[in-house]
Amino acid sequence: MDRRKLRDAFIYGSLTFGRAGAATDFGSTILQWQRNRVPRYKGSPIGEAERPSVSYMVDMLPPLARVTNAAETIPAKHLHASLNKIKHPINVVRWTPEGRRLLTGSTSGEFTLWNGMGFNFETIMQAHESAIRAVQYSHGDDWLVSADQEGLVKYWQPNFNNVKVLQAHTEPIRDLAFAPTDSKFVTASDDATLKIFDFAGGIEESILTGHGWEAKTVDWHPTKGLLVSGSKDHQIKLWDPRTGRCLTTLHGHKNTISKTSFERTQGQLLATCARDQTARVFDLRTMRDVLLLRGHEKDITTLAWHPVHRNLLSTGGVDGSLFHYLLDEQNAPPGVEPTLSPYDSSDPFNAPAQTIYPAHKVPHAHDFAIWTLDWHPLGHILASGSNDRITRFWTRPRPGTNSCFNDRFHIGQAAAEAQGIFDRRDARRQQREEEEQEAEDEADGLVDQTMPAKVSTLPILPGLGGGDGSSMGGAQLPGLGGAPASTGPAPPVMPIPLPGGLAGPGAPPFPPGGFPALPPGFPPPGFDPSKIAEMIRNGQVPALPPMPNGAPPPLPPGFVPPPPQALPQGFPGFPGQMPQMPAQPQQAGGDQNGNGVVRKRAPLPSQKDSLREEMTRGNYRRPR
Repeated sequence: MDRRKLRDAFIYGSLTFGRAGAATDFGSTILQWQRNRVPRYKGSPIGEAERPSVSYMVDMLPPLARVTNAAETIPAKHLHASLNKIKHPINVVRWTPEGRRLLTGSTSGEFTLWNGMGFNFETIMQAHESAIRAVQYSHGDDWLVSADQEGLVKYWQPNFNNVKVLQAHTEPIRDLAFAPTDSKFVTASDDATLKIFDFAGGIEESILTGHGWEAKTVDWHPTKGLLVSGSKDHQIKLWDPRTGRCLTTLHGHKNTISKTSFERTQGQLLATCARDQTARVFDLRTMRDVLLLRGHEKDITTLAWHPVHRNLLSTGGVDGSLFHYLLDEQNAPPGVEPTLSPYDSSDPFNAPAQTIYPAHKVPHAHDFAIWTLDWHPLGHILASGSNDRITRFWTRPRPGTNSCFNDRFHIGQAAAEAQGIFDRRDARRQQREEEEQEAEDEADGLVDQTMPAKVSTLPILPGLGGGDGSSMGGAQLPGLGGAPASTGPAPPVMPIPLPGGLAGPGAPPFPPGGFPALPPGFPPPGFDPSKIAEMIRNGQVPALPPMPNGAPPPLPPGFVPPPPQALPQGFPGFPGQMPQMPAQPQQAGGDQNGNGVVRKRAPLPSQKDSLREEMTRGNYRRPR
C-alpha cells in the first residue's frame, strides 16, 4: 500500500462514531505502530511482543507492522452481518480505496454502501437495471467501473455520478479488470470472448478469442502487460494485451474455472480456483503450478489475496465455507504425509505440486454459496458476500479471545444450540432488531432520486399553450402557441390591453390603472389578439356576459380556472367555488391525501433527539 492510501485510511480510521454498537477502529493500532517505529533514544527498550492475553490488547499492531507474520492476521472472528431491508443475493463486494466504506452489488442492480468501521447502512442507489456482475476501482482511485447481466458497462465517479454507459457485450459480463496505467480495461463475457476497451474514449480496441466456452474470469497483471482468463472449458489462458495473442494455456483443473487473480505485492504468483474442489497457485517464472490447495468438500467459487501478506490466500466455497491458507505452511492433517515443494526438488520443472491444507476453517461462514471476497486496504478486515443475501465482516480475534472458535460459524448451528451457546429465538430477535435498525438507517439516508415534475413557466390558464408550443391540457385556440420558440433574446414584456371586441356589451371595465404586467414569457410567440376578437364578433366564441355587482365573468366552456396564486396582483377572483385542480404526480417520500394534496416529507430530525423522545415515552431503555 502506498503512503497516500495509508494516510487516508489513518485519517478516516481515527474518527469516532456517535452510533452505539459494534465498531472496529484501527486508528489505535496505527498509532501504536507509529510510536514503535520512532527511533529509540540511546537504545531504550522496545515494548513487549504481543502475547495471547487480554492485557496485550493495547499492543495490537496492524498487518503492515508484521509483514512476515501472516498467522496473526487470519480473520477467524465474525464481526457483523449487514443486510438490506429488501434482501437480494450479493454478487460483488468492494472496499472503497481509502477503506472508509464497503460497496456491494446485488442481483437487483443496486449499489449499497456500508460503513467500514460501524458496519451500518449509509446509502443505496439503483445503479443497473439487471444483476451486477463485476465492480472494479481504478488504480488511481478516481473511477469506478461496473458491469451487469445485460452486457452493459458503466463509468462512475467516486461520488457515484454515472458519466458513461457502454454496450460492451450482448451476453452477461462476468468479470473486468483495469490496466496498471488505468488507460484501458478488459471484460470477460459469456460469449467466450475478452474485449479490451480504451477507458477515456470508451472505444473497443481488440477482441481476444480462443476460449471454447463462456469466459468466467479475467485479471490484469498489477505491473506488466499480461492478462489471465479462465473459462468454462477448464482452461486458463495468458494473453498479450498489445497484440491480442494467446501466450500459453495452463491445464490442471478439471472443471469450470471460477476465479483467477494475480498476487499484488510482487506479481510472481497466480492463484486460480475451479469447481473441482481445488485451488492452484502458479509460478509465472516457471509457468507451472507449484501449490495445490485442498480441503474444500464442495466447489470453490472465489478467492482473494491478502493485500499485505503474500503468503495468505482466502477461498470461499459453494457450501458457504471460508478457508484461509498459509502458502508457506503445509498444515497437513493427521495421517497425511508431508510433500516436498518443487522449489526444494532436484527437478523443479517435473516435480509434483506441493499440497497445502487450510490453516484455519470457517465451515459455516454463510448458509449458501460465497460469491465474492475482498480485503480491506489495510488488511485487517475481510468482507464476504453470499447467495444468502448477507454481507459479513471478519477480522482477527483479539489477544486472549477464544470464544470465537466455538461459535456457530465454526461448529454449526445445531452443535451451538446443543452446547447452549446459541439460541435460535435470540438469533431471530437479534436479526429482527438488526433489520429494524437497517431499515431506520435506510429511511434516514434514503435520497429521492426521481426527477421533479416539469412545471410550466406560464402561470395563466392551463388550457393555453406554453411558449415552446406545448400545451398543458385542452385544445389550443387559433393564434395561441404553435410557433417555434425564439432563439434570440426575449423582447421586453409590456402590459397588453385587450381589444374592445373581447368583452361583450355591458361587461365590467378592468381595474383602474390598466391590466398589470404579465410574467416573462407571456404572450407566447404567435399570439394574435385580433384573431380572437374577430372570432368573438363572428359568434364563433361567445362573448363574456355581464355579471351582477361587478363580479368577474365566468370562463368559456372547457377552461379550468387557475389557482389563486397564479393570478396577477389586483385581479379579482372567480365566482363560486374553485373547482378541484388535478393533483401533481406524487414524489417519492411524500404522501397524498383524499383531497389530492401532496404532502412532502419534512427534514428528518436528528437521531439523538428522536431517541431521547422515545426514551421519555418508555421505549428503548436498553442501549443497543
